[in-house]
Amino acid sequence: MGRFARTGAMVGVLVLTASLALTGCGDDQKKAEFVNGSGPTAASATPGTSAAPATSAPVAAAGATLQVSPANGAAKRPVSTEISAKIPGGGKVSEVVLTAAGGDKVEGRLRRDGSSWVPSSPLKYGTRYTATVTGTGTDGQTHEGTSTFTTMAKPTSMIGSGLYLFDGKTYGVGMPVVAEFSPGIPEKDRAAVQKRMFVRTDPPQPGAWHWLYNGTQAYYRAPEFWQPGTTITVRLGLAGMPLSNGRYGNVDRTATAKIGRSFVMKVDNASKKMSVYEGGTLTRTLPVSLGKKSTPSSSGTMVVMEKKESTVFDTRDEPDPANQYVTKIDFAQRLTWGGEYIHSAPWSEGAQGKRNVSHGCVNVSAVNARWLFQKTLIGDPITVSGTERKLVPGNGWTAWSMSWSEFVKGSALPVPDGGAGPAF
Repeated sequence: MGRFARTGAMVGVLVLTASLALTGCGDDQKKAEFVNGSGPTAASATPGTSAAPATSAPVAAAGATLQVSPANGAAKRPVSTEISAKIPGGGKVSEVVLTAAGGDKVEGRLRRDGSSWVPSSPLKYGTRYTATVTGTGTDGQTHEGTSTFTTMAKPTSMIGSGLYLFDGKTYGVGMPVVAEFSPGIPEKDRAAVQKRMFVRTDPPQPGAWHWLYNGTQAYYRAPEFWQPGTTITVRLGLAGMPLSNGRYGNVDRTATAKIGRSFVMKVDNASKKMSVYEGGTLTRTLPVSLGKKSTPSSSGTMVVMEKKESTVFDTRDEPDPANQYVTKIDFAQRLTWGGEYIHSAPWSEGAQGKRNVSHGCVNVSAVNARWLFQKTLIGDPITVSGTERKLVPGNGWTAWSMSWSEFVKGSALPVPDGGAGPAF
């Protein structure tokens, strides 16, 4: 188990450049790193978690019976602007048509609660738009309003952002949606940002966001592991979104991924065994050796974050000489940022199932390590129990290492009983 430093390809999407490095088992932890970047701004409309506020006070255009926001004549609006409207006396918006100067129509969707209409991709900087909104009043009459506004120039101070999900990939049932930001999102901005972090699952499953790391990271998960075969569609619609620290969101990030079959691993320190469940059925029990008392393994629910068929653990920067080594490792599967892995350990096969001798990793035999490596997906969950150390939140993708009631406390928005549904 050695000190954490990442070098290698990360599990991310678009221009996120943080990497997952293999340094051996360890207990230090570190957040993913980010760069400001450019990426595609066209994205299909995807669902979200709740409604967004109006971007300016509703003002009726001349002769209109429906008040549109942004107000007619508004300038320097963010490219994350949503369109909202108010019908005098009450009513419901039925249609929004937004066109850019030159006539290009902008695609978008009304939020399920009717609070606003969300463009499916960021608006263009420094561009004039006209919104025409139609609705039905409580009197049964049709109402219409029009507003023309312009967007701001592209800002120079932006956050870095990342999404740990690859478009078109298949993940395990424990794969959380992981959003990361550098610098972190100020606490006062998290509710507004969360309203722009859209998740849809098919078949539908409720979920919630949980913030940690001083706003540099947020997880999205359901009350239970994802149903096998689920499609998850994510949009972090933050391009051009203003924050209270004077920065703006850099780009929208999108991904659509699949959840595969159910493959769950459970490790019991008392028995020194791993139980493997496929589709809910126990299919194999493997002897293991966990971290010795001076370098214990973490107890909690983790997920496979990265897989390397062959690598080198280099822990020469560890302060304790007894924990310094350079060793070739086969079938390494990362569980924490701090350097805990499942991996082949032929040198400890005599101890496996009997006593703990590792530096914090889950040691298995060469044969069993190969078998596991061929079976697992990124996002497959593993729960370790009964060790001397508890898993630290954020040391890996730790979304499942807390109860649902604890998890929802980390949301910046109220979460209905059972979890929130999509915004669209």
